[in-house]
Amino acid sequence: MQDLNDMYLFAKVVEHGGYTAASQALGIPVSRISRRIAGLEDELGVRLLNRTTRKISVTEIGHTYYQHCAALAAEAAAAREAVDRTTSQPQGLIRFSCPVGLLQSDVARIVSDYLERNPLVRVQIDATSRRVDVVEEGFDLALRVRQPPLEDSELVVRPLATSRMVLAATPGFFARHGQPQDVRDLARMPTLSMMQAAEKHVWRFTGPDGKEVSVAHVPRLSVDDLSTLQTAVLQGLGLACLPWFMVAADVEAGRLQVTLTQYSLPEGIVQAVFPSRRGLVPAVRGFLDALVAAYEKQLPAPC
Repeated sequence: MQDLNDMYLFAKVVEHGGYTAASQALGIPVSRISRRIAGLEDELGVRLLNRTTRKISVTEIGHTYYQHCAALAAEAAAAREAVDRTTSQPQGLIRFSCPVGLLQSDVARIVSDYLERNPLVRVQIDATSRRVDVVEEGFDLALRVRQPPLEDSELVVRPLATSRMVLAATPGFFARHGQPQDVRDLARMPTLSMMQAAEKHVWRFTGPDGKEVSVAHVPRLSVDDLSTLQTAVLQGLGLACLPWFMVAADVEAGRLQVTLTQYSLPEGIVQAVFPSRRGLVPAVRGFLDALVAAYEKQLPAPC
């Protein structure tokens, strides 16, 4: 394959009318340019330039070849200009994933505000609690709600806020199964849960006395999607641990009730994950900054 740099140098020599002028314009020694052009001619097996002690002229085949080299140089300049534009101000497409509940409670407003401030930015949201593969699926970032201990990851993790977790079910569920008075009462109740590692389902509570209590349970439904879990709870299928921001409206409307409020659960951590801090284009970096700023204003949040 031909060296594209040699083609670029040839185009510049023709455009500037000689080696010396091209050398001055590019900041490359005349001897190097001359050597590279001679190598290019040897590789092609044709003479591109006629040289005399006073000037150079372009051969007929050199003119034809120059047209292609000039087009290459123009495309390279356009490509660099496109990158420079993208890295100079927020613009272009941002793809990210976000749980539906988080989107409805805070993120939709943050996105709208960011788009209003940055008219050249476009946003594509995958509204899901599914654990997306940020790299393989081509996302710029993913928003997640996770409970500690957090798993190891090669991704960069940026904590945004904490989210209070509550144990909730429908009034009808409690009418059928009774209100638990103690965490030990949960063993006799149908439960629903997010999927856990090694299929072991354990809720860890801190009691009024500050002591930790662990409750193992076998859920009727385990799923890796918070919205599906919320739907199952609203249908009265069981008792589940959910982020407060997802159930607050349902509790206020009387569709759900929170139980065992004397016990606390580990807080969920709202986090943004992305492949690398290096190379973040301004649109993505600016959106990440907007998320951080928005959550800092409302801490403690969401709760």
